[in-house]
Amino acid sequence: MSEVGAQILDCLARVERQRQRRAVEAALGDTTQRLKAFQQERFRRAYGDLLATPRYTHAARFFLEELYGPADFSRRDAQFQRIVRPLVRLFPCEVVDTVHALAQLHALSEELDSAMAERLLGSGVQAPDYIAAWQAVGQPEARQRQIELTLAVGRALDVYTRKPLLRHSLRLMRGPAQLAGLHELQDFLECGFDTFRAMRGAQEFLGTVQGREQDWAQRLFAGDPEGALPQLMA
Repeated sequence: MSEVGAQILDCLARVERQRQRRAVEAALGDTTQRLKAFQQERFRRAYGDLLATPRYTHAARFFLEELYGPADFSRRDAQFQRIVRPLVRLFPCEVVDTVHALAQLHALSEELDSAMAERLLGSGVQAPDYIAAWQAVGQPEARQRQIELTLAVGRALDVYTRKPLLRHSLRLMRGPAQLAGLHELQDFLECGFDTFRAMRGAQEFLGTVQGREQDWAQRLFAGDPEGALPQLMA
């Protein structure tokens, strides 16, 4: 097992620890799910213009459904664990690096969600509660890292669209992946590749996400809840 393979498995173990906590603590699990739904809706409001723009709608929806929200990724993660060794052995290093970034993002997001959900226990997960929880958790460096990892995954997918051989190799994996029970991970990779290829260049899209997320985080942690509220209100 290579060092990066071990790091990917460590990230998945961190995710699983959060799942186990929530399974044992029912109130924490329920609050975390409501928090994830709230955050997905926050993204939907903040990027309504991109969702409504034909060039960017599929990429924005990919972010909304695959990187945000309350979806259960436990089966995909289990498949992820099973494929780490052959992934590291067979795939180009840049693909492995992208998978590593995705695993880091997943682990960090789950840990931050648990920390916030602990603060939100007994609340309705409304905008003022959400802002107070973010400020109480008080991890601006972690939030910046979360943004950087999200952008790293997006930039990597954009680069891959300019490598036809890599896309062809992914198509050839469909049959073996289905037989091995790895179809959810395969679907995620293919969806990401196809979504970013259809966008015909992701620089503007990713620049918009970066600017808005960093501005929102800065307002939030600078104690400017009024500036942070618009993204959270209908």
